[in-house]
Amino acid sequence: MQWTGYAGATSYKITATPRNSSERSFYAQFSRDVTMGSINSLSPNTVYAVQLQAMDDALNVLSIAETEETTAPDVPSIVQAYSKHSDSITVEFTEVAGATSYTLLQSGDFFSETTVSSSPATVVGLQPYTNYRLSVMSINSGGRSQPSHPVKARTVVMAPQLTTSAPHDDTILVTWSPVEYAVLYTLCIIQQGSSTRLKVNTTDHNMTFGDLEAGTTYCIKGEAWDSEGRAGDDLTVCQITRPASPDLVHVQVTLGGSLGILVQWMSVQGAEDYLAWTTNGQNCTNAVSNHCYISPVGCGQNHSVSVTAFNSAGPSLPSPEADYMTYPCPPDNIWVEEAQADNCSVMWDEVPVVEFYIAFIKRDDGIEKSCNTTGTSCHFLCVCSYTYLTSVFPYNQAGSSPFAHVQNYTTIPCCPEGVSVKSVSTETLEITWLPVKGSELYQTTAKQVDEVIRCNDTAPVCALSDLRCNRVYNVVVASCSELRGCNGTCLPHTHQTAPCSPEILNMTQFNQSSYRVLFSTPNSQNTDYKIIAIGRSDTHTCHGRNTSCELTQLPCGSTYEVTAVASTSAGRSLPGYSNILETGPCCPASLNVTQVTQAMTNVTWSVGRGARSYVATLTSSHGHAKCHTMDVHCLMGCISCGTNYSVNLEAISSTGHRSECKYHGFSSSACCPTNVKLHRWANNSLRVYWHSSWTPQIQEHTVELYGTAANYTCLAAANATYCDIQEESCGDVYKVVAAPVGPSGAKVNFCQQRTYSVPCPGFNGGIVISRGRRSIK
Repeated sequence: MQWTGYAGATSYKITATPRNSSERSFYAQFSRDVTMGSINSLSPNTVYAVQLQAMDDALNVLSIAETEETTAPDVPSIVQAYSKHSDSITVEFTEVAGATSYTLLQSGDFFSETTVSSSPATVVGLQPYTNYRLSVMSINSGGRSQPSHPVKARTVVMAPQLTTSAPHDDTILVTWSPVEYAVLYTLCIIQQGSSTRLKVNTTDHNMTFGDLEAGTTYCIKGEAWDSEGRAGDDLTVCQITRPASPDLVHVQVTLGGSLGILVQWMSVQGAEDYLAWTTNGQNCTNAVSNHCYISPVGCGQNHSVSVTAFNSAGPSLPSPEADYMTYPCPPDNIWVEEAQADNCSVMWDEVPVVEFYIAFIKRDDGIEKSCNTTGTSCHFLCVCSYTYLTSVFPYNQAGSSPFAHVQNYTTIPCCPEGVSVKSVSTETLEITWLPVKGSELYQTTAKQVDEVIRCNDTAPVCALSDLRCNRVYNVVVASCSELRGCNGTCLPHTHQTAPCSPEILNMTQFNQSSYRVLFSTPNSQNTDYKIIAIGRSDTHTCHGRNTSCELTQLPCGSTYEVTAVASTSAGRSLPGYSNILETGPCCPASLNVTQVTQAMTNVTWSVGRGARSYVATLTSSHGHAKCHTMDVHCLMGCISCGTNYSVNLEAISSTGHRSECKYHGFSSSACCPTNVKLHRWANNSLRVYWHSSWTPQIQEHTVELYGTAANYTCLAAANATYCDIQEESCGDVYKVVAAPVGPSGAKVNFCQQRTYSVPCPGFNGGIVISRGRRSIK
């Protein structure tokens, strides 16, 4: 028991009283420093009421605590311990009242505890032929008893590890490795399905059992004995004997998908599989029935075959051999030779063991012939563009080979018919023909003096390009096949290519709208040449057989792409390289000259087609004026007044072509009068004076005065140099303009104004100084 201390206690007393027994109570007393103690001499497997009393020095009870516990059962005793297996020991012991289970204790090379419910009990996981100490304890709810008195026991030896084999169909050989501590071995053999058994003892490590049945399973049990005469573990293994040799029943040559032989035999006991094999190394197997096929086998053979049965023990002895022979082999090498056209021979290599051959020749349209011979060749008629299938069958006593190698021979294709040659361009000929049977390829050749052009195609049409223009070619179309090559007997067809392209050498203008074109003539005589000028909206042509022709009625301000084309009976050439012909720009339809000042005019004109810039010129005996502009107007100075001018305009294109344009002449206006003066005259009038260069066409002058109070106009007589004006009021400031009047009555309107101040009569003028200021009167 264990308890906690009580304050003031000097000793403790424990009393154990049987709960259901008349036995006396037991007690034990402990000092105050002790908190754990035990009571001995109690009865096993008994329920006790336990009381703890805390007492003082006068043995007065200070406190009481009670509990109830059961003692462990009684100690069992071991009756005997023995081993029947090399890894365990069985213990027999007496069972005690009140025990619910038992614990086996084992000590030896290791210690272990095993809990069991009753006797006997077995300790496992032990080592073979090893000594162990064993004891047993009983267990109930109160705990475990003390261990019993130990006993010693030793495990038995291991079983021998048997290895079996069947070297023959009536023998089994058993071998094993030595078992440690074994002095004797016992083997017992029994046939499966039988109660007959044979038991033998031996100190060796192998044993042979003979006179057994073939293909039969036997089970062998082996055990070892130690020096104490105890039998150890036993081990049983089963072994089947090899099957007996089967009887070969029948061998037959078969003609299935390939040449083979059918082998049949009688089944034997215990066989799991059968192998039939020939003397030339071929074989077949079958595990479920008594026949198999060896395929393929070679033709023309004479061999033998035997059968062996198998099971897990190994093969049986082979059966007696049976002979067989196959039909002859077909020739491996067959070929056709064509000594000359239409005369062919089929030939082949000689085959051994053959009495005669039959050769078959079949044309691809179905016609067939055969040839029976003892030789190795056969002649037949062969026609172009056909394929011949040839085969040779050899014969001997076993019959004919069921198959033969087929040799294809295709004769050379026939020459094409319906050949047509035509030009499709200056350097290309298109050749067409009718398809030829058997032709895989057509070779078209165009030959000229110093060149050969070839075209290969599978279609019955060919274009020979890169030919020379204006040449005569011999065109040959030959049919070809991959096997036979090309037919070299086909006839040529003559054809001339289109003419060569002429080139523009020069273009010159010989009148306002006509141009002479000079071109090359690279072709033979009687070649027509055509010059084509293509503009934006029109086309012009000319023809010739020499070196030039004329393009006429070409409009101004146009651009043409000029090319030359040659034509013969063979066709047209490609156009030569183009040259650009640009006609001179058109003259503007209208031109106007307007005088701006006495020495300056403004010339305007309409747009001239094809012109990018213009040069306008005014020419007279006194000189000329010129301007160069991209506009359609020009301001020109240095003009002489009263002069007749010729008017010219030069239209210039973007490439420098020029057109001279003439227009009606232009007469400059009369010269403005000079030295114009304004004076007051008698009778309150004004007189305007001037100087004038005489101009025959000028009849008179006009004078205009513009004042602040009034305006006045005066028309002077022809060739007069003054004009009088009656003034209504005096002392005004006037702007005076004197201008000539032309024949048509038009006044020159660009003469300059002059300003004059004319005082009233009797006014002399002066300066008055007054108070430091100046006044003008």
